[in-house]
Amino acid sequence: MSYMSENISRRSFVKVSGAVAAALGLVACGPAGEGTTEDTASADTGDTDATTEATTTTFAADGILRVGMEAAYAPFNWQVSEEDENTIPIENVSGAYADGYDVQFAKIIAEALELEPVAVKMSFDGLVDACKSGQIDIICAGMTATAERAKSIDFSDPYLEDTVAVITKKDSKFADAKTLDDLKGVIIMGQKSTFYDEAIDQIPDVVHKEPLEYVPDVVAALKNDQVEAITYSQMSAAKLLEAYPDFVLCDLEEGFTGDYASNNDNAGIAKGNDQTLQAINDAIADISDEERADLWTACNERMPV
Repeated sequence: MSYMSENISRRSFVKVSGAVAAALGLVACGPAGEGTTEDTASADTGDTDATTEATTTTFAADGILRVGMEAAYAPFNWQVSEEDENTIPIENVSGAYADGYDVQFAKIIAEALELEPVAVKMSFDGLVDACKSGQIDIICAGMTATAERAKSIDFSDPYLEDTVAVITKKDSKFADAKTLDDLKGVIIMGQKSTFYDEAIDQIPDVVHKEPLEYVPDVVAALKNDQVEAITYSQMSAAKLLEAYPDFVLCDLEEGFTGDYASNNDNAGIAKGNDQTLQAINDAIADISDEERADLWTACNERMPV
Protein backbone atom coordinates (compact mmCIF):
# COMPACT_ATOMS: atom_id res chain seq x y z
CA MET A 1 0.00 0.00 0.00
CA SER A 2 1.45 3.35 -0.99
CA TYR A 3 0.35 6.83 -0.17
CA MET A 4 2.98 8.40 -2.44
CA SER A 5 1.72 11.28 -4.56
CA GLU A 6 2.04 10.87 -8.31
CA ASN A 7 3.52 14.33 -8.58
CA ILE A 8 6.54 13.55 -6.44
CA SER A 9 9.40 14.39 -8.74
CA ARG A 10 12.47 12.20 -9.11
CA ARG A 11 15.38 12.92 -6.81
CA SER A 12 18.50 10.86 -6.31
CA PHE A 13 20.89 9.78 -3.60
CA VAL A 14 24.58 10.35 -4.24
CA LYS A 15 27.08 9.30 -1.62
CA VAL A 16 29.75 11.98 -1.44
CA SER A 17 33.20 10.51 -1.03
CA GLY A 18 35.50 11.64 1.73
CA ALA A 19 37.57 13.61 -0.72
CA VAL A 20 34.56 15.44 -2.11
CA ALA A 21 33.17 16.10 1.35
CA ALA A 22 36.48 17.59 2.39
CA ALA A 23 36.58 19.71 -0.73
CA LEU A 24 33.18 21.11 0.13
CA GLY A 25 34.67 22.79 3.17
CA LEU A 26 31.45 21.74 4.86
CA VAL A 27 30.49 24.93 6.56
CA ALA A 28 27.42 26.02 8.20
CA CYS A 29 23.99 25.60 9.45
CA GLY A 30 24.17 28.32 11.75
CA PRO A 31 26.81 30.76 11.67
CA ALA A 32 29.47 29.75 9.25
CA GLY A 33 33.16 29.07 9.23
CA GLU A 34 35.65 31.81 9.88
CA GLY A 35 37.64 33.66 7.30
CA THR A 36 35.90 32.76 4.02
CA THR A 37 33.29 34.44 1.89
CA GLU A 38 31.45 31.14 1.29
CA ASP A 39 31.18 30.51 4.97
CA THR A 40 29.70 33.83 6.06
CA ALA A 41 26.20 33.41 7.45
CA SER A 42 23.80 36.31 7.13
CA ALA A 43 20.31 36.79 8.44
CA ASP A 44 17.85 38.71 6.31
CA THR A 45 15.12 39.87 8.64
CA GLY A 46 13.22 41.59 5.89
CA ASP A 47 13.85 44.96 7.56
CA THR A 48 15.87 47.13 5.21
CA ASP A 49 16.92 49.38 8.12
CA ALA A 50 18.40 46.56 10.16
CA THR A 51 21.53 44.46 9.63
CA THR A 52 22.64 41.33 11.43
CA GLU A 53 26.30 40.59 11.98
CA ALA A 54 27.35 37.03 11.19
CA THR A 55 28.81 34.90 13.92
CA THR A 56 31.25 32.12 13.18
CA THR A 57 31.22 28.36 13.61
CA THR A 58 31.49 25.34 11.32
CA PHE A 59 28.86 22.99 9.96
CA ALA A 60 28.84 19.74 11.92
CA ALA A 61 32.39 20.44 13.03
CA ASP A 62 32.46 17.46 15.39
CA GLY A 63 31.24 15.04 12.72
CA ILE A 64 27.70 15.08 14.13
CA LEU A 65 24.78 16.29 12.01
CA ARG A 66 22.26 17.79 14.43
CA VAL A 67 18.81 17.51 12.87
CA GLY A 68 16.06 19.74 14.24
CA MET A 69 12.52 18.31 14.41
CA GLU A 70 9.49 18.01 16.69
CA ALA A 71 9.68 14.22 16.93
CA ALA A 72 5.89 14.43 17.34
CA TYR A 73 4.59 14.67 13.77
CA ALA A 74 4.06 11.18 12.40
CA PRO A 75 4.60 9.94 9.73
CA PHE A 76 7.17 12.69 9.17
CA ASN A 77 8.91 12.33 12.53
CA TRP A 78 8.12 10.78 15.90
CA GLN A 79 9.78 9.55 19.10
CA VAL A 80 10.36 5.93 20.13
CA SER A 81 12.09 4.32 23.10
CA GLU A 82 13.99 1.58 21.25
CA GLU A 83 16.75 1.88 18.68
CA ASP A 84 16.53 0.06 15.35
CA GLU A 85 17.75 0.41 11.77
CA ASN A 86 15.22 3.18 11.08
CA THR A 87 16.03 5.45 14.01
CA ILE A 88 18.55 8.05 15.08
CA PRO A 89 19.21 9.10 18.71
CA ILE A 90 17.51 12.19 20.10
CA GLU A 91 20.42 14.10 21.55
CA ASN A 92 18.47 16.13 24.11
CA VAL A 93 16.10 13.36 25.34
CA SER A 94 17.80 10.58 27.28
CA GLY A 95 17.08 7.09 25.97
CA ALA A 96 14.90 8.34 23.10
CA TYR A 97 15.16 7.89 19.33
CA ALA A 98 13.51 9.51 16.32
CA ASP A 99 11.89 7.73 13.37
CA GLY A 100 9.87 8.88 10.38
CA TYR A 101 10.13 10.02 6.79
CA ASP A 102 12.15 13.13 7.71
CA VAL A 103 14.51 10.91 9.68
CA GLN A 104 15.12 8.64 6.68
CA PHE A 105 16.13 11.62 4.55
CA ALA A 106 18.25 13.02 7.37
CA LYS A 107 20.10 9.69 7.34
CA ILE A 108 20.51 9.84 3.56
CA ILE A 109 21.89 13.38 3.75
CA ALA A 110 24.19 12.51 6.65
CA GLU A 111 25.60 9.51 4.80
CA ALA A 112 26.26 11.65 1.73
CA LEU A 113 28.14 14.17 3.89
CA GLU A 114 29.85 11.41 5.89
CA LEU A 115 28.36 12.63 9.17
CA GLU A 116 26.58 10.93 12.06
CA PRO A 117 22.97 12.11 12.39
CA VAL A 118 21.28 12.84 15.71
CA ALA A 119 17.90 14.47 16.27
CA VAL A 120 17.39 17.57 18.38
CA LYS A 121 13.81 17.73 19.63
CA MET A 122 12.20 21.17 19.81
CA SER A 123 9.02 23.03 18.94
CA PHE A 124 8.38 23.62 15.25
CA ASP A 125 8.30 27.40 15.60
CA GLY A 126 11.79 27.41 17.14
CA LEU A 127 13.50 25.50 14.34
CA VAL A 128 14.46 28.38 12.04
CA ASP A 129 16.06 30.42 14.83
CA ALA A 130 17.87 27.33 16.12
CA CYS A 131 19.32 26.73 12.66
CA LYS A 132 20.39 30.36 12.28
CA SER A 133 22.12 30.32 15.66
CA GLY A 134 23.94 27.03 15.06
CA GLN A 135 22.07 25.08 17.72
CA ILE A 136 21.16 22.65 14.94
CA ASP A 137 22.83 22.02 11.58
CA ILE A 138 19.80 21.15 9.48
CA ILE A 139 16.01 21.11 9.67
CA CYS A 140 14.24 17.96 8.51
CA ALA A 141 10.82 18.40 10.04
CA GLY A 142 8.05 18.46 7.48
CA MET A 143 8.94 22.11 6.86
CA THR A 144 7.94 23.84 3.64
CA ALA A 145 10.19 26.42 1.99
CA THR A 146 8.41 29.77 1.99
CA ALA A 147 9.49 33.24 0.93
CA GLU A 148 9.32 34.42 4.53
CA ARG A 149 11.39 31.54 5.92
CA ALA A 150 13.86 31.88 3.06
CA LYS A 151 14.74 35.35 4.36
CA SER A 152 16.40 33.59 7.30
CA ILE A 153 17.68 30.22 6.03
CA ASP A 154 18.23 28.36 2.76
CA PHE A 155 16.17 25.38 1.64
CA SER A 156 16.91 22.23 -0.30
CA ASP A 157 14.85 20.85 -3.14
CA PRO A 158 11.74 19.07 -1.83
CA TYR A 159 12.03 15.44 -0.77
CA LEU A 160 8.25 15.15 -0.58
CA GLU A 161 5.58 17.10 -2.46
CA ASP A 162 2.32 17.57 -0.60
CA THR A 163 -0.76 19.80 -0.32
CA VAL A 164 -2.92 21.13 2.51
CA ALA A 165 -6.05 19.02 3.00
CA VAL A 166 -9.21 19.49 5.04
CA ILE A 167 -10.47 16.68 7.28
CA THR A 168 -13.94 16.65 8.84
CA LYS A 169 -16.35 14.00 10.15
CA LYS A 170 -18.53 11.85 7.92
CA ASP A 171 -21.72 13.25 9.43
CA SER A 172 -20.58 16.86 9.05
CA LYS A 173 -22.43 19.25 6.75
CA PHE A 174 -19.00 19.99 5.25
CA ALA A 175 -18.19 16.35 4.34
CA ASP A 176 -19.09 16.84 0.66
CA ALA A 177 -17.26 20.14 0.24
CA LYS A 178 -15.68 20.53 -3.19
CA THR A 179 -14.45 24.12 -2.90
CA LEU A 180 -13.35 26.53 -0.20
CA ASP A 181 -16.69 28.30 -0.68
CA ASP A 182 -18.42 25.08 0.35
CA LEU A 183 -16.55 25.34 3.67
CA LYS A 184 -17.94 28.82 4.35
CA GLY A 185 -18.39 29.39 8.09
CA VAL A 186 -16.62 26.20 9.18
CA ILE A 187 -15.08 26.05 12.66
CA ILE A 188 -11.59 24.84 11.86
CA MET A 189 -8.13 24.49 13.39
CA GLY A 190 -4.57 23.89 12.16
CA GLN A 191 -1.12 23.39 13.64
CA LYS A 192 0.62 26.46 15.06
CA SER A 193 3.30 28.21 12.96
CA THR A 194 2.59 26.11 9.85
CA PHE A 195 0.79 26.30 6.51
CA TYR A 196 -1.98 24.28 8.14
CA ASP A 197 -2.86 27.32 10.24
CA GLU A 198 -2.01 30.08 7.79
CA ALA A 199 -4.04 28.66 4.88
CA ILE A 200 -7.26 28.64 6.89
CA ASP A 201 -7.98 32.33 6.31
CA GLN A 202 -8.61 31.63 2.61
CA ILE A 203 -11.93 30.00 3.63
CA PRO A 204 -14.84 32.51 3.45
CA ASP A 205 -16.34 33.60 6.81
CA VAL A 206 -14.21 31.00 8.54
CA VAL A 207 -14.24 30.54 12.32
CA HIS A 208 -10.49 30.22 12.73
CA LYS A 209 -9.78 28.56 16.07
CA GLU A 210 -6.51 29.17 17.89
CA PRO A 211 -3.90 26.72 16.57
CA LEU A 212 -2.26 24.08 18.72
CA GLU A 213 1.44 23.27 18.79
CA TYR A 214 1.27 19.55 18.05
CA VAL A 215 -0.66 17.67 15.35
CA PRO A 216 -2.03 14.96 17.69
CA ASP A 217 -3.70 17.71 19.72
CA VAL A 218 -5.25 19.16 16.55
CA VAL A 219 -6.58 15.72 15.63
CA ALA A 220 -7.96 15.30 19.16
CA ALA A 221 -9.84 18.59 18.80
CA LEU A 222 -11.76 17.17 15.83
CA LYS A 223 -12.28 13.82 17.51
CA ASN A 224 -13.76 15.54 20.57
CA ASP A 225 -15.98 17.88 18.49
CA GLN A 226 -14.16 21.00 19.61
CA VAL A 227 -13.97 21.96 15.93
CA GLU A 228 -15.83 20.95 12.76
CA ALA A 229 -12.72 20.42 10.65
CA ILE A 230 -8.93 20.50 10.69
CA THR A 231 -6.26 21.16 8.10
CA TYR A 232 -3.86 18.28 7.55
CA SER A 233 -1.26 16.79 5.21
CA GLN A 234 -2.87 15.37 2.07
CA MET A 235 -0.16 12.73 1.90
CA SER A 236 -0.79 11.63 5.48
CA ALA A 237 -4.58 11.64 5.30
CA ALA A 238 -5.06 8.00 4.29
CA LYS A 239 -3.43 6.69 7.45
CA LEU A 240 -5.40 9.12 9.61
CA LEU A 241 -8.67 7.93 8.10
CA GLU A 242 -7.71 4.34 8.88
CA ALA A 243 -7.17 5.27 12.52
CA TYR A 244 -10.35 7.37 12.74
CA PRO A 245 -13.12 5.72 10.65
CA ASP A 246 -15.55 8.57 11.36
CA PHE A 247 -13.19 11.09 9.72
CA VAL A 248 -13.40 11.95 6.02
CA LEU A 249 -11.17 13.85 3.61
CA CYS A 250 -12.89 16.74 1.85
CA ASP A 251 -12.43 16.10 -1.87
CA LEU A 252 -11.57 19.68 -2.78
CA GLU A 253 -11.54 20.27 -6.52
CA GLU A 254 -10.70 23.91 -5.82
CA GLY A 255 -8.45 24.06 -2.78
CA PHE A 256 -6.00 26.48 -1.25
CA THR A 257 -4.17 28.82 -3.60
CA GLY A 258 -1.03 30.91 -3.82
CA ASP A 259 1.71 30.01 -1.35
CA TYR A 260 -0.62 27.39 0.14
CA ALA A 261 -1.22 25.46 -3.09
CA SER A 262 1.76 23.25 -2.20
CA ASN A 263 2.93 21.92 1.14
CA ASN A 264 6.29 20.39 0.32
CA ASP A 265 8.90 18.91 2.64
CA ASN A 266 12.26 20.72 2.36
CA ALA A 267 15.46 20.56 4.40
CA GLY A 268 16.76 23.86 5.75
CA ILE A 269 20.29 25.04 6.58
CA ALA A 270 21.85 28.36 7.50
CA LYS A 271 22.65 30.83 4.75
CA GLY A 272 26.09 31.10 3.21
CA ASN A 273 26.65 27.38 2.55
CA ASP A 274 25.99 26.96 -1.14
CA GLN A 275 28.34 24.02 -1.60
CA THR A 276 26.87 22.14 1.33
CA LEU A 277 23.37 22.87 0.05
CA GLN A 278 24.33 21.50 -3.37
CA ALA A 279 25.65 18.32 -1.77
CA ILE A 280 22.35 17.97 0.11
CA ASN A 281 20.39 18.47 -3.11
CA ASP A 282 22.55 15.86 -4.83
CA ALA A 283 21.83 13.41 -2.02
CA ILE A 284 18.09 14.07 -2.30
CA ALA A 285 18.17 14.03 -6.08
CA ASP A 286 19.11 10.40 -6.57
CA ILE A 287 16.23 8.87 -4.61
CA SER A 288 13.82 7.45 -7.17
CA ASP A 289 10.05 7.73 -7.03
CA GLU A 290 9.90 4.04 -6.19
CA GLU A 291 12.37 4.39 -3.30
CA ARG A 292 10.44 7.39 -1.95
CA ALA A 293 7.19 5.50 -2.18
CA ASP A 294 8.72 2.58 -0.29
CA LEU A 295 10.08 4.89 2.43
CA TRP A 296 6.75 6.70 2.78
CA THR A 297 4.73 3.48 2.91
CA ALA A 298 7.07 1.91 5.47
CA CYS A 299 6.88 4.98 7.70
CA ASN A 300 3.08 4.99 7.51
CA GLU A 301 2.96 1.30 8.40
CA ARG A 302 5.12 1.60 11.52
CA MET A 303 4.07 5.06 12.75
CA PRO A 304 2.29 5.33 16.11
CA VAL A 305 -1.44 6.01 15.93
